[in-house]
Amino acid sequence: MSRRLGALVVVVSLLWTTTAAAQQRRPVRRAPAKPLPPVTEPAAFQCPSPLGAGATSKREFCDVVSGRDPADGIVLTLPPHSGDVTLSFMLHNRHTYSEELIKSGKGYRKYTATVGVLTADNTLLARAVVQNEFRAASDLVERITGGAGPGGLKAVAPTGAEPVTVMIPAEENSVSILGEKLLVIRPEGTDSFTTPGRPVALVSNVQLTYVPKPAPAATPAAKPAARSPRSKK
Repeated sequence: MSRRLGALVVVVSLLWTTTAAAQQRRPVRRAPAKPLPPVTEPAAFQCPSPLGAGATSKREFCDVVSGRDPADGIVLTLPPHSGDVTLSFMLHNRHTYSEELIKSGKGYRKYTATVGVLTADNTLLARAVVQNEFRAASDLVERITGGAGPGGLKAVAPTGAEPVTVMIPAEENSVSILGEKLLVIRPEGTDSFTTPGRPVALVSNVQLTYVPKPAPAATPAAKPAARSPRSKK
C-alpha cells in the first residue's frame, strides 16, 4: 500500500506541475480598452493678428487674414485623437465703427467675407461665408477692449455672426483658417479685397470636439514560476 500511495503522490505532483507550467505559458488575455467619451474644449491655435477681448463676452477675437499659404492663417494644433475631429467657430465681419459716418448718413456697409479651412498641405476642407449689413451700433456683436476710444474700446468691432462647423479627417494633426476675399458695399461704391495679409474677417469661440486617443496599456508584471510540491517519503 505504501508503494502505491507513493506512486500516486508522484503522479499527482507531475500532473499539477505540468498544468501550472501550461497555464504560465498561456498568453495573458487583456480586456479591450473601453472607448473614451468625446470631449469639447477650446482649440489651441496661433493667432497672427489678435484683435482683443469682447467687452461683454470676454471672448478673444482673432483676425482672419487673406493669403495662399496655410502657415499664414490661424493655425490650429489638434490634440491626440481617435477618429475625425469636429472644428466649430463663429465667423464675423469686421467693421470700423464711426459715429460721424452714421450721423452723416454714410455709415451703411454690406459685408461679404469668405474664408477657407485648409490642411497643412493646402487641401481645402471647407469654405465659409459670413454676410451682413451694418446700419447702426446695434448691428455690432459687441465692442472690443484695449483701444484708445471712449471707455477704452477699439474702433474695429465684430458685426454679423455665422456659426461654422467643419469635419477634420482623423489623419490630420493641424488645420488653418485662412481668408480668401472680402466684398464691401458702401453708399459711394463697392470694394473688393484679396491682397495677401489683409484682415478680411474675425473668428471667436473656436472649439474642437474629438475622442481622446487612449493611453498605451500597461504591460502586466510576469508571474513567478510555479513550484512543485515536495513528495512525502
